[in-house]
Amino acid sequence: MSTIDPSQSPSQQRRILAVLVVSAVLIWIDSTVLGIALERLADPVNGLGATPGQLQWAVGIYSLLFATALFLAGALGDRYGHRTVLMTGLLVFGAASAWAAWATGPVGLILARATMGLGGALIMPTSMAIIGWTFPPERRAGAIAIWSSSAGVGVAVGPVLGGLLIDHFWWGSVFTINLPIVVLGLIGAAVVLPNPRSPRRRRLDPLGLGLSTLGLLGLSYGLIEGGHQGGWDRWQVWASIGAGLVLLAGFLFSEWREREPSFDPRLFGNRRFAAGNFALAAVFLTITGQSFYLAFYLQGARGMTALEAGLMSLPGAVGVIVGAPLGARLAAGLGVAKVSGTAILTLALCFTANLLYDVNTSLIVIGIVGGLAGLAIGMTVAPTTAAVMATLPMDRIGAGSAVNNALRQVGSVLGVAVLGTVVSSTYQHRIAPSLTGLPNGDAIGASAEATRHAAALLHRPDLVRTANDTFVHAMHLAAGVAAGFVLTGAIVLGLAFRVPRPSQSGVADSAERESAGIG
Repeated sequence: MSTIDPSQSPSQQRRILAVLVVSAVLIWIDSTVLGIALERLADPVNGLGATPGQLQWAVGIYSLLFATALFLAGALGDRYGHRTVLMTGLLVFGAASAWAAWATGPVGLILARATMGLGGALIMPTSMAIIGWTFPPERRAGAIAIWSSSAGVGVAVGPVLGGLLIDHFWWGSVFTINLPIVVLGLIGAAVVLPNPRSPRRRRLDPLGLGLSTLGLLGLSYGLIEGGHQGGWDRWQVWASIGAGLVLLAGFLFSEWREREPSFDPRLFGNRRFAAGNFALAAVFLTITGQSFYLAFYLQGARGMTALEAGLMSLPGAVGVIVGAPLGARLAAGLGVAKVSGTAILTLALCFTANLLYDVNTSLIVIGIVGGLAGLAIGMTVAPTTAAVMATLPMDRIGAGSAVNNALRQVGSVLGVAVLGTVVSSTYQHRIAPSLTGLPNGDAIGASAEATRHAAALLHRPDLVRTANDTFVHAMHLAAGVAAGFVLTGAIVLGLAFRVPRPSQSGVADSAERESAGIG
């Protein structure tokens, strides 16, 4: 916001921040809790019998709507008040959570998750705007740090609480976690939060919203469906991917022509801004994709309960909580290239370590690798985000923050689409010879869950072992692809943020700002 409310006392500021933290915890819990339910949702008896593709949509559609609606939410807050939009987001999120909890089929669940993504998008940027309006510059960084710490709380609490509920109730109970938090957030928002709005109203950009949403939908559909039954040679797959890319290109072109775009592609003329966002998108792509296949590895191939699988996420959550402030402090002295670059390389090594996992790998080893990966993620995201924002002048930080948040969510969408598809297509191809002669072989081989269910009905324990070993092989391939993505991100980040020779630094900075149109 352009102004700060001088009437807010320190105690009022703390109450406002507490309400905003509650809203943020809601988003982070929901972004992690679904992973615990995936194995149950795939169960044809106790779940919805969802296919791998449907589960990928249930995970990815949330991030897709979140990414594309972020810009709309900020503009609505400027027009109608940020508390109004935040409370609307909470209401939408709560109603969609109830819809998801009692969904009667995979399609209903996917639509509910899409609506939850829309609600989350209305909450996030309006929270940041209220913080900017409430806290003076000297206290704003600390408030944002406390608000951001909600990520660690959500990542830690979501899987454990979700696992506890699934082990004792039905799969939809994981979404009921959101309902009391929504009620608490609504009461707090109504009583405590101010309702600032900007005197300068931004345009709503329905064209950009439509092009970006349809483009990502088309690209995701092609990637997900291409890896499932029918293969990549169908014209529908390539037509969908092609149409998605064309629509996304149209979105970038339309934004380029605007004087005040919602998503400003001109910012990518700055080499460091572009490289930092690419690295962050690669990180979010891989960790979202990994969380998708690890859920099936722990509960499916390993046979762990939902609660046990949830507890396995704690080392990673602790790593993120410790790594974020540690990375920020180290980067202040050593530079983002050394700190974040090394952290991303460490994350690539953690993905490589996944290649050693089998159905009997020690849980201690998995916990250590998970904790190290969480530490690397924390040491990457915090300093890289700060460095990316530091490349922009003050009057472009808002636009840069919107781009940064959107690209993280796009990375999450593509992570589920790409790595989930690698696992699914590899499994189906490799398991097919073992199903020769069995009735409905295509349906049995659609996923490891379907194969194990059929093996139980046929009294074929050997087929269960084959399904588990085949899934682990598919997971190894996905982990190798993930390692390649983050390794590329580390290289790009290191090259862009390397310290130039003193005689070149001023010229380089000036050239970057001029090329980005931000000089």
